[in-house]
Amino acid sequence: MSPVLRMRGVTKRFGSHAALDGIDLDVAEGEVVVVIGPSGSGKSTLVRCAHQLESIDGGAMYLDGELLGHEEHRGGLRALSPAGAAAQRRKVGMVFQQFNLFPHFSVLRNVTEAPRRVHGRDRADAERDATALLERVGLGEKLHDYPRRLSGGQQQRVAIARALATRPRIMLFDEPTSALDPELVDEVLGVLRGLAGDGLTMVVVTHEMNFAREIADRCVFMEAGRIVESGPPADMFGAPKSPRLRAFLSRHHSQEVRS
Repeated sequence: MSPVLRMRGVTKRFGSHAALDGIDLDVAEGEVVVVIGPSGSGKSTLVRCAHQLESIDGGAMYLDGELLGHEEHRGGLRALSPAGAAAQRRKVGMVFQQFNLFPHFSVLRNVTEAPRRVHGRDRADAERDATALLERVGLGEKLHDYPRRLSGGQQQRVAIARALATRPRIMLFDEPTSALDPELVDEVLGVLRGLAGDGLTMVVVTHEMNFAREIADRCVFMEAGRIVESGPPADMFGAPKSPRLRAFLSRHHSQEVRS
C-alpha cells in the first residue's frame, strides 16, 4: 500500500537559506508522525509545504500517489493552476498555531462554512456533521457562541473541528498549543490523543516532548532543514543515535526541570 503522504527530495529556500534540504518522508495510513526539533529547523515549513501553502523549489510530494502542486504537460511538468492546487489542498486538513476563526461567525458556522461553500454540502448535512465534531472535541454546548467568548483552548478545538469537517485524508498540526496559556494546553492535547486513538493519519509539529513520546507512532527530529533521525519514540527518546538529538533532548529536559 502506498503511503498517504510521500515527500521525495523536497527542498525549499527563502533567499540563500535552505529551510528544507532534501526531505524524504512517508506517512502511512493511520500513522501519527510527530516532528520535533529546535526553532528554525524547518518543522513548520515542512507541513506548510505539504499543505501547499508554500511552493517547493525541488523534489516532489504525493498524496495517495497523486503528484501535488504539478501536472504532466507535453512530456514535462508544470505548476497546477490555483484552482487545481486548491482542489488538492481540500484533501489535507491543517491546524495552525493561531486559531484563525471567523470572529463574526458562530462556532457552528465556523465549522460548516468550508463544507457548504467549498464542498457544496447542504446546510442540514453540514450542520449535523459539525455538531458531531464539536461534541467530539468537547464543545457541543458552544454551537451558537462566538469566538470572542471562548478561551484559547476552546478556539483551538473549534479550529480542529473545522479542519476535520472537510473529511481530509491527512491532518497537519503546526505547533497547535504554542499560542495557548500553559493551563489550556492539556485540553487540546487531549483532543489530539483522541484523534490518534481513532486512527486518523496525522503529522504533528510540537515542542511538547512528553506528548510526542506518548502519541507518536514515529518521531522525526529535524535540524537545519534536514531529517537527522527518525524512529519509534521509545528509541528516539530512550536511546537517541545522533549527538544532535541527544543534545536537543538534554537541553529540553533541563528546561523542564528549571520550570
